[in-house]
Amino acid sequence: MKQLYGHTPAKRFGPLALKAVRDWMVQQDWSRGYVNSSIGCIKRMFKWAVEQELVPPSTYHGLQAVAGLRKGRSDARETQAIRPVSDEHVEAVLPFLNSAQRAMVQLQRLTGMRPGEVCIMRPCDVDRGNPKTWAYRPGSHKTEHHEIERLVFLGPRAQELLQPFLFRDPGAYCFSPREMMEGHWVELRRRRRTKVQPSQRCRKRRRPKKLPGERYTVGSYEHAITRACKRADKKTHEVHPEIPREEILIPHWHPNQLRHSRATEIRREAGLDAARVVLGHRSPQVTEVYAEIDVNKAAEVMARLG
Repeated sequence: MKQLYGHTPAKRFGPLALKAVRDWMVQQDWSRGYVNSSIGCIKRMFKWAVEQELVPPSTYHGLQAVAGLRKGRSDARETQAIRPVSDEHVEAVLPFLNSAQRAMVQLQRLTGMRPGEVCIMRPCDVDRGNPKTWAYRPGSHKTEHHEIERLVFLGPRAQELLQPFLFRDPGAYCFSPREMMEGHWVELRRRRRTKVQPSQRCRKRRRPKKLPGERYTVGSYEHAITRACKRADKKTHEVHPEIPREEILIPHWHPNQLRHSRATEIRREAGLDAARVVLGHRSPQVTEVYAEIDVNKAAEVMARLG
């Protein structure tokens, strides 16, 4: 918008100008969803400007008339829908993650929590009053600005995974990259076969450009899974050398797909409303985006009635 209309007075920025900006985004090969999201951001900016009386209300009302791009009715690139990840591909990647990352993946797969929620887990946020089902209240979550309370219930299997990471300061994060790195160096020293020379003992360790953080971010967590997927695929090719290297045996998956997998399973076993509560959604329509429809059940019904 700045590139095309940086010298245009804000009150003169109308629907045709916004559509021109949208066309530029499409030409940059942005996906349809990202284009619509970016156009929505521009509209909200003008809404704020109207609230501050920087532009007349008619400017914002005019921009509201510009509808979002619809699937199949524009030249914008379409992206593939996020699908659940198979247990087989998850299990293949687990050996290539450290203990904290492995526990995070398994907790997500069991509870359906968001990647950001598992990254910020602390002992003080986990209510262990009920031994059968613990309740985890994230310190921050996606819908807190809507005043929605978020509860993640942890059953026996999830409790067993989380238990080793609770023995720390109540306010410390359960999954810490810094703690994992320190443990990695200790393990390397323990497995060392040759004697440490005096010169090596006195040598100052080189300070890395970036120190590990106190907790994982969504980006670092996803990056760890991406690296593990590549290593798992390479290892699988070594076991099956007859398969061409170009063929991907362990596809890349990301943490949000674990949430989709759990939502689909809960919807199949307990219904859509149970899946909505577990995922922390207010509306069942949002849950339907995550929980895949059970096609096999529909096929069984039609086999009997159709």
